[in-house]
Amino acid sequence: MTTPTSRIEGFRGEFPWELEIVTRPSVALAEAIPREQYGWRPEARIRSVSEVFVHVATGNFMLLDMVGVAAPADPYGRLPAQGRERFVGLIDRNDELAASVREKDALVSLLKQSLEALSQAFTEASESELDRGLHFLGEETTVGRVFLRLLAHNHEHMGQRIAYLRVNGIALPWPDGRPDRRAPS
Repeated sequence: MTTPTSRIEGFRGEFPWELEIVTRPSVALAEAIPREQYGWRPEARIRSVSEVFVHVATGNFMLLDMVGVAAPADPYGRLPAQGRERFVGLIDRNDELAASVREKDALVSLLKQSLEALSQAFTEASESELDRGLHFLGEETTVGRVFLRLLAHNHEHMGQRIAYLRVNGIALPWPDGRPDRRAPS
C-alpha cells in the first residue's frame, strides 16, 4: 500500500488509494459474518448475505472482462469468445455463482480473487489504455470510467453489507473512529 508521501498524483494515484479503502473492509466484513448468517436476507426478494458478496465479486470480474481483462477460467470455465454472447454468458454464470456459492471460505476466496484482479488490472493498465474508448452498457465511454464504475459498485454494496451486519447484531470488524464512540484507554 502507498503512503500519503509516496502516492502518485492524479487518477493513477488516487484510484488505488480509494480501492484499498473499499478492499480492506469488504474482506473484513465477509470474514466477520458467521457462517450460519450467510443465508440471511431481509426479505424473500432481496439478496442474501452470500448473494451480495458474490454479486460484488462477479460484478468485478464481469466489468473487468468488458474492458479486456478476461474473466478467470476458475470460476467461469468456458465462455463465448466475444460480443453479446459473451456478455450473456457472464451474466448467466454470475447468476449460477450467486445461487451456488454459499460456503464462507469459497465466498471470501472469490471476493479476494476479484479484488486482487481489479487492483492488478488497474496497476497494469497504461495511460493510453485508461483513455481507450469503448461501448459500455449502451454508451460510449472509456476504460478509466469503467474502473470508476467498479469502484462505485464496490462502495455501493459496502453500505448494504454494513446494514446487514447491524440488523443482525454483528459488530463491525473495525473500531469506530469517532472520539465519542471509542472505548476508554
